[in-house]
Amino acid sequence: MAAALRLPGLCRGLTLPCALACACGPPAMRSPPPVEPTDSAAPADVGATMATEGATDASVAEGGNDAGEAAAFPADRFVTGVVSFSPTDCTGFGASSMPGIVEGPPVGGGASHGSTDVVSLGSGGSIVVSFDPNAIVDGPGPDFIVFENPFWVGGNSDDVYAEPGEISVSDDGVTWATFSCTPTVDPGSPIGTGTAPPYGQCGGWQIVYSAPGNGISPFDPATAGGAAFDLADVGLSSARYVRIVDKTHEACPEAGARPNTNGFDLDAVAIINALRP
Repeated sequence: MAAALRLPGLCRGLTLPCALACACGPPAMRSPPPVEPTDSAAPADVGATMATEGATDASVAEGGNDAGEAAAFPADRFVTGVVSFSPTDCTGFGASSMPGIVEGPPVGGGASHGSTDVVSLGSGGSIVVSFDPNAIVDGPGPDFIVFENPFWVGGNSDDVYAEPGEISVSDDGVTWATFSCTPTVDPGSPIGTGTAPPYGQCGGWQIVYSAPGNGISPFDPATAGGAAFDLADVGLSSARYVRIVDKTHEACPEAGARPNTNGFDLDAVAIINALRP
């Protein structure tokens, strides 16, 4: 399906995604730690916090375990097209590189900082992506992973800079099944997102470890990071489209410096159980 993009002009102000540059919001909001070198591997306890079921044998055979060989990954195991893109105000980061910036494998920054290989949706913004000619199918364990760019504030695993997003899936692009995304609305959020945990089945709060060249497969939910989803949870056997709707409540100033990085920052979507392995 042809992409129907609505790309806004770049806003003035920040030039890096909020999850890397700062906590978007009034000056009183705290800033995250300085950027450190990208983590080369997931922490030893990542399996305890991510989905514990690995990719299917077919997934491993096709994708391998070396994310450095990104060119060897089948392109249709990731996003192949953007059906619609509806950003809101105080966005623009990554829009000039659409749709390519959301295609292909994730470029995770690990726990210390967020990736800049993303497009920002803005508070309440949305995007619908497709995998044509491939599709997600319900198989053993999680079936697909959505990658954003959260990180641990000050290296504290209990303090995650997160911009939650609601994830929905569809087989025809018309009828949608939605995973329960229930962030707490918190206008006083110290990081300026206007939300707080628990997030339920939102994407956007799970650290991303897989990146080209670091040897972590983007198809293994036990090590890749990101938000892993099982179609069985919403009663679908297959899905050709994924929709993401931002659920933050980030401030967008009417005047003065305006961020261009508000909202959920989409890096990639990977199919674990694919119609075409």
